[in-house]
Amino acid sequence: MNTTTESKTTTFLNYINGEWVASDTGQTEVSKNPAIKGEVVGSYQLSSSNDFNDAATSARIAQKAWRKLAGSVRGDYLLKAASILEERIDDIAATMTREMGKTFAEAKGETARGVAILRYYAGEGMRSVGDVIPSTDSEALLFTTRVPVGVVGVITPWNFPVAIPLWKMAPALIYGNTVVIKPASETAITCAKVINCLHDAGFPAGVINMVTGSGAKIGTEMVNHREIDAITFTGSNTVGKQLAHSAVTRGIKYQLEMGGKNPVIVASDADLDLAVDATISGGLKSTGQKCTATSRVIVQKEVYDRFKEKLLEKVAEITVGDGLESGTWMGPCASEGQLNTVLSYIEKGKEEGATLLFGGNRVLENKGYYVEPTVFESTSPDLTIVREEIFGPVLALLKVDTLEEALELANDSEYGLSASIFTTNIGNMLSFINEMDAGLMRINAESAGVELQAPFGGMKQSSSHSREQGRAAIEFFTSIKTVFIK
Repeated sequence: MNTTTESKTTTFLNYINGEWVASDTGQTEVSKNPAIKGEVVGSYQLSSSNDFNDAATSARIAQKAWRKLAGSVRGDYLLKAASILEERIDDIAATMTREMGKTFAEAKGETARGVAILRYYAGEGMRSVGDVIPSTDSEALLFTTRVPVGVVGVITPWNFPVAIPLWKMAPALIYGNTVVIKPASETAITCAKVINCLHDAGFPAGVINMVTGSGAKIGTEMVNHREIDAITFTGSNTVGKQLAHSAVTRGIKYQLEMGGKNPVIVASDADLDLAVDATISGGLKSTGQKCTATSRVIVQKEVYDRFKEKLLEKVAEITVGDGLESGTWMGPCASEGQLNTVLSYIEKGKEEGATLLFGGNRVLENKGYYVEPTVFESTSPDLTIVREEIFGPVLALLKVDTLEEALELANDSEYGLSASIFTTNIGNMLSFINEMDAGLMRINAESAGVELQAPFGGMKQSSSHSREQGRAAIEFFTSIKTVFIK
């Protein structure tokens, strides 16, 4: 089925009740390539409340039959979608790179992860969904089972436009829910191509729906719509909390994954080469545009100078450019707005007294939204660049005397998503595991990333204290029924 209408710019449509349809507003907006000024990737729909209502209503009707299918049958649809996505991996990865800037290698790796997510959750259709519980009545049977929550609203960001939509939709679908997704406008074209893989896998009409447009309009409509039973969101803390307030008012389930200000601790006994490589990969790949990206680098004084020297040597080797060009290690910021945000934080770092060790400048200005990888040295944990999430390629180094001081500094944040330590000492590792307030604990590995079969989520202001991915996803996308039979 045609996902687009043809004009000078390819226009992508909404996906509602198994069909690709234009918004009733007749309005569209363009998705632009941040690597090449003026290049348009495609157009997407600026949808209305009516469009969303159609999608939510379709999802409600479809859910009645979808939930009655055997889990193995629902899993077969996910397996078909995985194979189709795998066949189209290069096209979808290239679209991702053109829409939000990460290198083609990173985009292809993310799309491959999407394939693996679909296959993992396909298997969930054959796994247990309850427990038998001993009853005090010897003649009774007491057990639990799980049922889908219903229609799930999905709101996703632009930084992982394949993986995040799929790690939300795949578990929702396998457990018998139907979905309406509102992707980030910056990567609406990538999401449309992913949805087309699901369409071509033969999912019944209405099981999956996509509505693009304004986050303020469609997101608000989603959380307040009578047909939406749960909402899963990844994005900013401000928007997440607004959605949570509305969800609580309506009495529906909500799941939030939000910001991070992730520390890496480099202990005095660390393998410095490993720590440097992981700090650069965790903090600067994807132009630092990851909620799990390393941003605070806390180093014990005994190795601080050697670590700093090695880090700066490696950072100087980074090549910045178009993610589709061979040899590019770091692409542009995802948009002009995001570039300006990063540049404003760099200026604030200078103004507040941090020492700029490397970078800090806009580059390739005539081509796109590029900024140098940037490294600051900070003498205070209270500077803005140390406290606030930047979502860009900016590292702040801090020197400490002891591991205890390092852990205290690492925990001195409103966020608690991911944290890393580099050490060879088992005592240091155990102290880190026991005392660090973060949902993801990484030892001798970069802060960014977690395997798809493991729970993902944060503590403190980084999440709503639920978990995504792995078997943990069943907790949000289902409700428990306790059954007593006499």
